[in-house]
Amino acid sequence: MQAVHFGAGNIGRGFIGSLLYQSGYETCFVDVNSEVVEQLNERKEYRVVLADESQEELVVKNVRALNSSIEADRVIETIATADIVTAAVGPAVLPHIAKLVAEGLRKRDSPVNIIACENMVGGSTLLKEKVLEKIPQDEHDAILSRAGFPDAAVDRIVPNQSNEDKLMVVVEPFYEWVVEESKVVGDKPAVNGITWVPDLKPYIERKLFTVNTGHAVAAYFGWQAGAQTIDEALQKEGVSQALKETLRETGQLLVAKYGFDQADHTRYIEKIIGRFANPHITDDITRVGRAPIRKLGGNDRLVSPARQYEQLLDKTPVYLAKSIAAALLYDYAQDPEAVEVQGEIEHNGVHSALRKFTQLNESNPLFAEVIEQYESIQKKGI
Repeated sequence: MQAVHFGAGNIGRGFIGSLLYQSGYETCFVDVNSEVVEQLNERKEYRVVLADESQEELVVKNVRALNSSIEADRVIETIATADIVTAAVGPAVLPHIAKLVAEGLRKRDSPVNIIACENMVGGSTLLKEKVLEKIPQDEHDAILSRAGFPDAAVDRIVPNQSNEDKLMVVVEPFYEWVVEESKVVGDKPAVNGITWVPDLKPYIERKLFTVNTGHAVAAYFGWQAGAQTIDEALQKEGVSQALKETLRETGQLLVAKYGFDQADHTRYIEKIIGRFANPHITDDITRVGRAPIRKLGGNDRLVSPARQYEQLLDKTPVYLAKSIAAALLYDYAQDPEAVEVQGEIEHNGVHSALRKFTQLNESNPLFAEVIEQYESIQKKGI
């Protein structure tokens, strides 16, 4: 079986490429990094090492690579005969690979599925839209009859790393690759490790409101506690307890909204917290907490679950409010968004900042709870 994977970075090699190899595929990586492309073609293999006590190592073989900036025709021909096409290039890059995917699909007679494995909602759908823009309108129906673009949710921590072996990747043991089965064309791709689901939204929100919310909360509480890294933050009892309580609240929301089994979800939370505490992964507070304005947005990981909790469960979430307050208190001087938040608070007050960055209404009980928690953290800490 043949696979094409766009993006030969750490996620591409350490996560998707590894699973494709273990499922019996020969994988052609497509990238613009000439050094990585040359090394993959020279060595035909690379190492993936687990970030845990075992340091278990997998040698991924049956790989090659193409440089899309100078080998576009070969990329198109490879897509035309592939059994699966995947991508992990970052949401902003998806439009830039669309023309190659489009031309490859125009040369096909058999079905194929294209899965964008990005940290976003609807990555494959976005890629489909960009691909169709590159194809004449009168060909759309024919293309879509043989090309599926199932959306996916992916989760695996690949820590920042600088290895002497440029192809080696260190990854955490845990991973999750959930794909929406209803958007598949033809047979489901035979990939061990994919979880097929009829509706992706519950799993996207489960990940967003557990992994993304939890990571941000650990960072903002950890900053208040003086920690430098996430695993160090979770060694502090106050931070660990506040994180558990916050995810208990998001868990109540998710169970009520989507009908997840309570015991299963509790185990999921415990697993996520265990991942954050992994001493073999060094993740700086300032990396995880960066861009607080984005994280304070009304549809993002802190405010969205807090508002939904209040609406669905008819009560105000105390620890999600505390998390929003901690984000408002994040004052890392090298983060432009943190500087902007602190400037708004200094010049116009915390009420103004809370309105501006979260779009919360002052008459909302959640607004008052965030202010109360903000003042409490200022006085007593986490």
